[in-house]
Amino acid sequence: MASMPALQLPDVEAMTAEEALLWAYEQFGNRMCLTCSWQRQSSVLVHMVFGELGLNIPVVELDTQLFFKETYETRDRLVERYGLTLERPEIISAAQQAIQEGPNLWESDPDRCCHIRKVEPLERALAPYDAWITGIRREQALTRADAKRVEWSERYGVWKIQPVVDWDAKRVQAYIHVNEIPYNPLHDAGYPSIGCIPCTRPVLAGEDERAGRWSGSDKLECGIHGNTRLVKESND
Repeated sequence: MASMPALQLPDVEAMTAEEALLWAYEQFGNRMCLTCSWQRQSSVLVHMVFGELGLNIPVVELDTQLFFKETYETRDRLVERYGLTLERPEIISAAQQAIQEGPNLWESDPDRCCHIRKVEPLERALAPYDAWITGIRREQALTRADAKRVEWSERYGVWKIQPVVDWDAKRVQAYIHVNEIPYNPLHDAGYPSIGCIPCTRPVLAGEDERAGRWSGSDKLECGIHGNTRLVKESND
């Protein structure tokens, strides 16, 4: 695990999402990247970073090759509108995975499947960077309730910048509506959280946003957001 480098933090929790992004860009410049899985948070952050603030940072696409058609169509619309150039970490095909690990690994060992198709590719993708912008929001699930706007990721050895961590779903959708941003239409079909086809279902009334992910198991996270250390703010 990488040791946490010194970083003087202002009162980032009191900042707006835009202020947090500008502060992070001053600290890291293009040594910071944005990852996208083409859900609502991706739409918001792509617009905020490129359409509103005009920052020059890389975009990493975490494509498991098992996304919904609507997810890929949303990606293409955002790429065209904002002129994005995507960095894509290599990943083995689902067919090759079936040969190596057995068929339908997402059913027999979803943690292993997520590691192969998400965690390990992200580790390689983040290796050149010092900071990583994510769309984590506290409201999404109990596993994210303590998330902070800036955290240190021991697993990846980068600072995690989470500009919309305090936004609720209504605020996310309002931002998309006001700015007329392309977004994944599955969100309007009962999918508040969208992952891979075999592991995603619509949610029922009263369920958490992420209840439709790995339904029927005790799995709540894909694993890419583990090993995070909260840090105290400092004005020194």
